[in-house]
Amino acid sequence: MTTISAVNTESNLKENSAGHGTATVKMTPIQKLIAQRMLASKRSKPCFYIESKTDTTEMFAIRPRLRKSLKVKITTNAFYIRALALAVRRYPLMAGVLNGETVTIAGSVNVGFAVNAPQGLVVPVIKKADTKTLTEIAALEKVLTEKARSNKLTLSDMECETVALSNLGAYGIDSFFGIVPPPASTILAVGNPTRTPVPDKTGITERKITTLTLAVDNRIADEFYAARFLALIRDLLQNPQKII
Repeated sequence: MTTISAVNTESNLKENSAGHGTATVKMTPIQKLIAQRMLASKRSKPCFYIESKTDTTEMFAIRPRLRKSLKVKITTNAFYIRALALAVRRYPLMAGVLNGETVTIAGSVNVGFAVNAPQGLVVPVIKKADTKTLTEIAALEKVLTEKARSNKLTLSDMECETVALSNLGAYGIDSFFGIVPPPASTILAVGNPTRTPVPDKTGITERKITTLTLAVDNRIADEFYAARFLALIRDLLQNPQKII
């Protein structure tokens, strides 16, 4: 039996899969921590899940123009982080946590976003995201993502998360449900925009439709409250001028 490091697991497994029997993958410290935290979250948080599709055609179309006018690369994640933060401002329970028999609502909207780094999945946090412009969020996201992928994130970069985002659109995943991280009660999961024929006044047109899914701790918010929250996120993304 071969023992393999969890770093670059896919390539290592390919090298050791040709007639060498079973292999044991050694987890990195961060993978162990994530496993413990996600298991604790699944066991302790009774979550429900809702899904909605949003037309992100205009959002994708406006990005190149923004890059030219603002001189900053605006990723799709920046739009999602901004929309999520603005929606939490309107629906503050989505950033609440259970504290005995009361719900404590966070004093600021701090959005944690998942990054696929060589050492494993990490979650840097953009603090007070609801007070930042789209440009400021894009700049911070770029810095934090680069730090994550070079294994230079500090504890300060990853603490105080109050709501979470996970985006697998770049990996061709149409939709998925995330696991709510321990510090939060809500996670927004974003899939890949799919080209979809949609009827309009002139007949049929092709639009980019993105699936949004929400996992919510049912002790904090009910389905109706969360549905209004997700509807606001959908509206913001369909009307990107509201986010800029």
